[in-house]
Amino acid sequence: MATHRKQFAVIGLGRFGQSVCRTLHDHGHDVLALDISEELTRDVHAAGFATHVIQADSTEIQALQELDIHEYDTVVVAIGSNLEASVLTVLNLLDLGVTDIVAKASYDRHGQVLERVGGSTIRVVYPERQMGERIANSISEADILETIELSPDYSITEIHPPREWIGKSLVEVELRPRYGVTVIAIKSGRELKVAPPGEERFQAGDVITLVGPNDRLDQLRHLSP
Repeated sequence: MATHRKQFAVIGLGRFGQSVCRTLHDHGHDVLALDISEELTRDVHAAGFATHVIQADSTEIQALQELDIHEYDTVVVAIGSNLEASVLTVLNLLDLGVTDIVAKASYDRHGQVLERVGGSTIRVVYPERQMGERIANSISEADILETIELSPDYSITEIHPPREWIGKSLVEVELRPRYGVTVIAIKSGRELKVAPPGEERFQAGDVITLVGPNDRLDQLRHLSP
């Protein structure tokens, strides 16, 4: 559970947005999940990994104003496929006084526009590119493992399984109950297993992608060979 309960809003409920919602909610934070899509909001509501789920158009400033969006500690803009909607949403958040924004960008120009619009208030992340870079690094001779900061308190990182985990399943290692982190993917050889089941067993040489609080991830990095 989270040491300090915070309020997060996640706008855009694609794969990245849902992953952020799930992790923040699992760690005890209040999460507002918002998307214009009825189907996506219904899915998130059914999954139960958000405190509040709202179907609304974030490009309409009144919709965000009615949610008191400025009261949230951090707002994550997870809209990657629509540049106009992404930028308009960020502009609305700035106009409403939001002071900490994390925004997803799908390509360089998208990120550059967001950084120019948001200035020091915004942090831009490139989830698809960074995942690709991590996979490439994990199979290179250098075998470099990387970390992506999502917020001052949360990151996505890669580790090799500690020796005592080899041969054990995710359920047996109890990563979430013991360490408060979530496994996003496991790379075994050339096979990438996204959202692996609890029965998945760790093998020597695996690369495990985790998301969670920075202090817990640091503990695990120290265990990793």
